[in-house]
Parts: sequence; structure tokens; C-alpha cells
Amino acid sequence: MTSEYNDRPTPEQIRRAPKVLLHDHLDGGLRPATVVELARDAGYDALPETDPDGLGRWFREAADSGSLERYLETFAHTCAVMQSRDALFRVAAECAEDLAEDGVVYAEVRYAPEQHLTRGLTLEQVVEAVNEGFREGERRAGVKGHRIRVGALLTAMRHAARALEIAELANAYRDRGVVGFDIAGAEAGFPPTRHLDAFEYLKRENNHFTIHAGEAFGLPSIWQALQWCGADRLGHGVRIIDDIQVADDGSVTLGRLASYVRDKRIPLELCPTSNLQTGAARSYAEHPIGLLRRLQFRATVNTDNRLMGGTSMSAEFEHLVSTFHYTLDDMQWFTVNAMKSAFIPFGERLAMINDVIKPGYAELKSEWLFRQMASASPVTRGSGLGGR
Repeated sequence: MTSEYNDRPTPEQIRRAPKVLLHDHLDGGLRPATVVELARDAGYDALPETDPDGLGRWFREAADSGSLERYLETFAHTCAVMQSRDALFRVAAECAEDLAEDGVVYAEVRYAPEQHLTRGLTLEQVVEAVNEGFREGERRAGVKGHRIRVGALLTAMRHAARALEIAELANAYRDRGVVGFDIAGAEAGFPPTRHLDAFEYLKRENNHFTIHAGEAFGLPSIWQALQWCGADRLGHGVRIIDDIQVADDGSVTLGRLASYVRDKRIPLELCPTSNLQTGAARSYAEHPIGLLRRLQFRATVNTDNRLMGGTSMSAEFEHLVSTFHYTLDDMQWFTVNAMKSAFIPFGERLAMINDVIKPGYAELKSEWLFRQMASASPVTRGSGLGGR
């Protein structure tokens, strides 16, 4: 898509640009130093590295396997150190701080409460600790001049049998920090229809949910998530590309499922770096996000797991800007898409778009405009135009 502002934004501009994040895992975004400290405090001695820099490298290298199942194994270590109220509070607060520092103004961060019970916490205590941590992180960010709002998505593990219980928990804490529900985990062998009772319950309660679908598994997973379960959004959804045919002459034909996804404006929570790590895409240049953006799908940009990917929202956009020559207009398009798709009330979404996101990009574009004017109009001295 052509843009009036045809310069590529700089890394500094990308960081300053307001960003919206819909797909980020709490247990996939810890600071390496925090993992080391929490492990020491909890007496957890199974970390592969105790040097924070070395541990950060280990997480990234272990996640670069090209296998979703191997990628998911890295979470054993982060979940192991997130089993107390204080640990959950700290991780959530730091998550909000780190996202705000990166220019994220709204985020929905997901986690599975059932994975944090080994030291005696109840599901309710887990949720309350995380919610309190997010509020503290928002406060700390505000003190530093960064504004952010964080909502929680409660995740059920698709290989377990607690989805309905977690859905009821998400409903109990709606309007109290929790904005929706999700299922996650290995897709193959664990279709979303296994948890149909949870999705039916949420629909009866007029609640929101997203489903991990179309990441490591293909079109059947997406079809079930939408047509059987009624998902509001697709977690990843990158394999919708399998229903899109590009001819040698560049013409594009959409299958019926891809047409449905585009026509219904179903949001795709795309995570480019993560998709490369798990084998869903081979390179940024070959990632379907380029075509999906060109075809006007409701595409959004996300981090998935910042620790395992060694990534951030700014890093994701830097890759896309470099690969697809995206501009500030493209960044704004992705960001508005994400805000439109958030699980908070319509009026609040609209206010974020009109009062935060658009003014933020307008300011960055005005900087571009003044730079262009300055370069086109060199100052001449002694021209006599100054008057007397």
C-alpha cells in the first residue's frame, strides 16, 4: 500500500510509536535476571544457566528448534519459578513496565492459572496476584512517563480437562482485570472442540475468547475454532495462508474459509518471530503477514513470548519495516486493527484509537514532514529577505 509518509521509520521512532499487543504470554516474557533470582528464592535448581545473559541465550536457542512441542518445553522453567504470590506479582508488574517502556499503550497478556498451583495457591489467588501486579506495573510505568493499560486473558491448557473451570474463573473476574479467555498448548491431537462446553458457557455469558489455532496445525484447527467454537479472534491463525492461492501472474484466489475470515473481519494474532521459531514460517520475507496485510485481512502484530523470542513489539516492527518497507502508516494500520479487536468495551477502544494512537502517529508523521521541509528549503544568508 502506498503512503504519503514513504520513509521507513527509524528504530527510535518505532519504539516511540504507540503499539497494541493482543498475544503475549506472561510466562514467556520474564526478564532472565528475574528467572535466576526467583529460582534462587524458590530453591529451584534445574535452570540450565544461572548467568542471566547465558540464560537468555539458552531460552532463545532452545526455542529455535522449529518444533512447537520443543518450544513449549522451555516453559517448564518459567512456570517453576512462578508458584508464589510474590513471584506472580513481580513478574506481572515487570511485564507491564517492560511493555510500557517499549511504547505499548494497551496489552492483553495471557497465562494459565492451572500452571501456578504447585505450592498451594488457589486459582483465585493466582488471578488476584497477577491482577495486582499488572496494576502496580501500570503505576510504575506512569511514574516514568509511560502510560499503559493491561488486561489479562485466562488460558486453559488444551491437553488438560479444566477448560470449563477456567472459563468460569474468567467470567467471575471479568470487569476486575480479566478481559477474556483462551486455550493454548500443542494443537496436534488436541482440537479446540474438546473444550466445547467452555466455549458454549462463555457465549451464554456474552464473554470474549480467543483460541490458539492455525499455528502448528492447519485449516481444520482454524475451521473448528471459528465454526464449532465461535472464537472472536484467532491466536496466530497464520495457516489461513493454506487457503489462499497465488498464481504465477500474481493474481490471488481465496478459498471459502479464507474469504470468511476476511469478510467477517476476524482478527489474526500474528507473531512473526515466534512463527519462525516453531516452523510455521521460514523467514520474515516468506511470512504470510505480508500477503495478509496486502489483502486487507484483520492482521495484527504480536510478540507471543518475548523471552523465548528475544523480541519485543519494537523488534517485531523493525523486522517488518526492514522486510516489507513498511511506513508509519502501515504501523498505524496494524495498531488500529489490534485496538479494534481488543476485548474491552467499544467506547474505550474508540477512545484509545482517537485520543492515544492516532495522535501519537500524527506527531511522528509531523516530525517527518518538518524534516522533509527543512531538507527542501535550505536557509540562505544575506538574501535581503529579512526586511528592515
